[in-house]
Amino acid sequence: MAVLVTGGAGYIGSHTVAELIERNEEVIVLDNLEKGHKEALLGGKLIQGDLRDKDFVKEVFLKNDIEAVIHFAAYIEVGESVANPLKYYNNNVVSTLNLLTAMKDAGVHKIVFSSTAATYGEPENTPILETDKTFPTNPYGETKLTVEKALKWSDGAYGLKHVILRYFNASGAHEGGKIGEDHDPESHLIPIILQVALGKRDEIKMFGDDYNTPDGTCVRDYIHVSDLAQAHVLALDKLRRENESSIYNLGNGKGFSVKEVVDVVRQITGKPIKAVVAPRRPGDPATLVASSEKVKKEMNWRPKYGGLAKIVETAWNWHKNHPNGYNDLV
Repeated sequence: MAVLVTGGAGYIGSHTVAELIERNEEVIVLDNLEKGHKEALLGGKLIQGDLRDKDFVKEVFLKNDIEAVIHFAAYIEVGESVANPLKYYNNNVVSTLNLLTAMKDAGVHKIVFSSTAATYGEPENTPILETDKTFPTNPYGETKLTVEKALKWSDGAYGLKHVILRYFNASGAHEGGKIGEDHDPESHLIPIILQVALGKRDEIKMFGDDYNTPDGTCVRDYIHVSDLAQAHVLALDKLRRENESSIYNLGNGKGFSVKEVVDVVRQITGKPIKAVVAPRRPGDPATLVASSEKVKKEMNWRPKYGGLAKIVETAWNWHKNHPNGYNDLV
């Protein structure tokens, strides 16, 4: 039986597919390739199509022997979600409801859901605990929380068991250098800074330097994409083993400010990187750092790439060898 990975040709999805392939799992990737890349897939069967198409999703489950789902497919840009919330509800929520309906009808009862620390909004604790209140400050976080609630009620009604993984800044690249991050347009901090190092941008904009943080810039918890991938596979194992629903944070437990990240990239690349202060972006909390004590205890998850320098090093290795992303592999 196969594991269906939605959005599996995307950044985190492709690294999770790689992890599954290494374990000799049968993998089916469902991706519309709007944001993903066929070249990012190191194995598995690709089915191209859109989760917003109910009939298509139903057919995927009818024609394939699927045991469980790992669900990544979503829009992820906070700023865009504030400017165009209906786009995010349509893609992130409606498509997931189609997926859950197809799972229910096909008798597939296990799903690992890629959520976000943005569900918390302005946190009440640092580091954030899974039991903390959830008040998203942007539509992106709200759509992910809406899906979490749908999963909760679907568990009670249909026995659809889930593991929800909440994390924030996925970073880095596969240590083998075969796959990495490639968004167009790029919206994540570390690859944007690396584009400055590569001469593809003149400067990095730091959105706000008047937050209530040590240096005034936003603080985030950065986690290596391969560590995230490992966590999704461990979550799948937990569902197979225990068949119980759970929610976990994923992070390194330590935050780094935007200024600190810029400094680390300067050190790793040896490049002068111009950084300028720009106005705050709407919907950006000052600090998001996750406590991962629960997932470490219950799933024995241990990040292999704990330090920011190592994360940046793997990202730099990918970007300097693939300055045009997967276009360099076409």
